[in-house]
Amino acid sequence: MIKNKSLSEVAVDLNPFVQFEKWYKEHLISDILVPNTVSLATATKQGHVSIRTVLLKEYNETGFVFFTNYNSKKGSHLSLNPQAALLFYWLDSGRQIRIEGVADKIPENESELYFKQRPRESQISTWASEQSSLIPDRQYLEKRYDLYNKKFIDKQVERPRHWGGFRIVPYWFEFWQERDFRLHDRITFTKRGNEWIIGRLAP
Repeated sequence: MIKNKSLSEVAVDLNPFVQFEKWYKEHLISDILVPNTVSLATATKQGHVSIRTVLLKEYNETGFVFFTNYNSKKGSHLSLNPQAALLFYWLDSGRQIRIEGVADKIPENESELYFKQRPRESQISTWASEQSSLIPDRQYLEKRYDLYNKKFIDKQVERPRHWGGFRIVPYWFEFWQERDFRLHDRITFTKRGNEWIIGRLAP
């Protein structure tokens, strides 16, 4: 059990991506059924905020990648307002990681590569679902799935141009460790130029 373990400015790695990987790898070996879930917050150009859960598919020092329909609500938000936030909350370990950054579409060849690795049924679904749009009923969705399933029968499913990945490039991290009596440890990393400045927030 990691709960109540201390977290200090001198104990964290100087690189927030390395610190993230340390905690994330510990989390991945937990008993959680889908450990790569993360909450993603986006906003309209006017600042109306929306949040949902997505799957983290890749991360490195260039950022954090997830995939979606570019015409979806989150895709539309990020196309007009690239500011975004991620929240990893892990109840069992008493930890959370908050990340704020700027989103950008990943190169098309990277989206193509990932799309080819998806199950065929999921590939068909990217064509069938006009994500975030209003539809009349479940039957409408199932008919569209059958339509595209027949269209691509006996051939490879192409990636729709409206589907691909976004990368969140961070400029701020917070690593939060639960402690007794709500005196939690909150260590931040703020990007200034090419440096990460470490700080501590009051719980």
